[in-house]
Amino acid sequence: MTRIEDLIDAFRPAEGPPPQTLGPFFRWVLKGAMPVLAVAAVLSAATGTLEVLSAILLGMVIDSALNSTPEVYFSTNTTTLLLLLGFFLVLRPILFGANSLTNAVVVMPNINPLVLTRLHRWTLGQAVTFFDDDFAGRIAQKQLQTSRAVTDIVSEIINVGFFALASLVGSALLLTTINGWMAVGLGLWLVIYLLMIRWFMPRIRVRSQARAGARAMVTGQIVDTVTNIKTVKLFAHADYEEGAALGAVKSFREKTLAYGYISGMFRFCLMSLAGVLPVFLIGATLYLWSLGAATPGDIAAAGAIAIRIAQMTGWVSHTLMAIYAAIGEVEDGMRTLTPPHALTDRPGATALPADASRIAFEDVSFSYGRRTGGVEAISLVIEPGEKIGIVGASGAGKSTLVALLLRLYDTEGGRVTIGGQDIRDVTQESLRQQIGMVTQETAMFNRSASENILYGRPDATEDEMIAAAKRAEAHGFILGLKDHKGRTGYDAHLGERGVKLSGGQRQRIALARAILKDAPILVLDEATSALDSEVEASIQEALERVMDGKTVMAIAHRLSTIARMDRIVVLDDGHIVEQGTHAELLEQGGVYARFWQRQSGGFIGVQEAAE
Repeated sequence: MTRIEDLIDAFRPAEGPPPQTLGPFFRWVLKGAMPVLAVAAVLSAATGTLEVLSAILLGMVIDSALNSTPEVYFSTNTTTLLLLLGFFLVLRPILFGANSLTNAVVVMPNINPLVLTRLHRWTLGQAVTFFDDDFAGRIAQKQLQTSRAVTDIVSEIINVGFFALASLVGSALLLTTINGWMAVGLGLWLVIYLLMIRWFMPRIRVRSQARAGARAMVTGQIVDTVTNIKTVKLFAHADYEEGAALGAVKSFREKTLAYGYISGMFRFCLMSLAGVLPVFLIGATLYLWSLGAATPGDIAAAGAIAIRIAQMTGWVSHTLMAIYAAIGEVEDGMRTLTPPHALTDRPGATALPADASRIAFEDVSFSYGRRTGGVEAISLVIEPGEKIGIVGASGAGKSTLVALLLRLYDTEGGRVTIGGQDIRDVTQESLRQQIGMVTQETAMFNRSASENILYGRPDATEDEMIAAAKRAEAHGFILGLKDHKGRTGYDAHLGERGVKLSGGQRQRIALARAILKDAPILVLDEATSALDSEVEASIQEALERVMDGKTVMAIAHRLSTIARMDRIVVLDDGHIVEQGTHAELLEQGGVYARFWQRQSGGFIGVQEAAE
């Protein structure tokens, strides 16, 4: 039996890409939850009719009291009194309680994670350029903002929209039983009310959208500063960063003030209109009573309805403002989060075979959409089990080759194949599962050391994980770790982006991760650049064991790390200018030989290399 809190599957994946227009977008994020939301709406509408029933019962009690005497009132009006007791002590609490439970247990706790996980899943599928072009904090803010706004809209429409609509319809029907013209008057008032909403709400929506965008920029600016706090302090730029933050906050304040002015004007106009309704309904009922066309109970019922609707007007107007403000935030989030994926799997893409390891760059060109930079007409074959080093000055195209191999970008000309298959014809997931990588800019999660290593193969055993750490010369320093919460060793958290570790420690954990992954293709992008000579020497033998039997691409400025490779490829300005063994290239006396002669401390002098 499904529990009430599980009536909506909060983690059900979405179908297809998110639409970029409002209505279809709501259907996309809420698909699967609509039947339950419909039941919640009906329950809310039923609760709204209780307001009208309250007024009817009040009128019945007053009329029965006026038509009776105190001595016999209770004995002659038992049915009316029992209805009153049953309504207020049984029906009303049950319906209100069920409505509240539905909102608090079924709707709110499930809609937010449903929307958030769908947006997050879509965002994770974006190409790296999507993240390169934006603030990390801003993207996260947009996901949280949009999921919260959608949840607020759904909750308010159900709990206020359907409740108020049922109350208004019931009120109109009740007034019709007193006098048809009073119902017409209520209808006319409602038309004016809706026209006022129609004028104000689009303006509120636009200003809310601008406010949401400004708020996200504040978040992005602050997160960007905090993420790079060491750089800020090293360059003594606290004042500069404060100025940048103040600029974003000032813009947010201006957008908030603009929203405040329009919302304040709306509330004033709406409350003025709300004051007209009790005057009209009570006055009209008194007039009809004076003509003998209404009873005192009718006056009481009309008065109760008028006052309740007037009160509800303020409540509904506040809710409508919140809904339209939330719609503005949803639209703002949609602009950031719903662009189509720039890199997608082709229809019918298959998994890359697990033993595929022959790499071929076939007349490959890529320049990041610019006229210069990247690589041009590169043809290079790396046989299974072959280990090649890639050398070149900064900007020569080394990292571009790696990015194309991983299909972080699609080639602009030519193709990349693994095992004879164009990598565009296989799934991105299977492609990257076949490649282990250690980079110069080592990425660490603010999680435990063990979790960071297990990222290479989450199903590995603890013994396998520790063995990988030992092979990467990381086991010793990991045992000495301790974080601010007292967690030690492999359980210690590493801080955001691994800030609690030295560069060499981060690279050794990244190396352990790649060792644990044990992929047939291994890419080393300056994998030992942060290690001192002693540590590098201690893990060089381990690295060679890890490379055994694998197809290896190793990028390095420190030429000593690649001198023993099977082949060295020299890039210059996006072209292959030399290739051969270390000895062969030295004998040629070309670009590589100059790199070897002019390097200082084992590194290529970038300016000299460019000569």
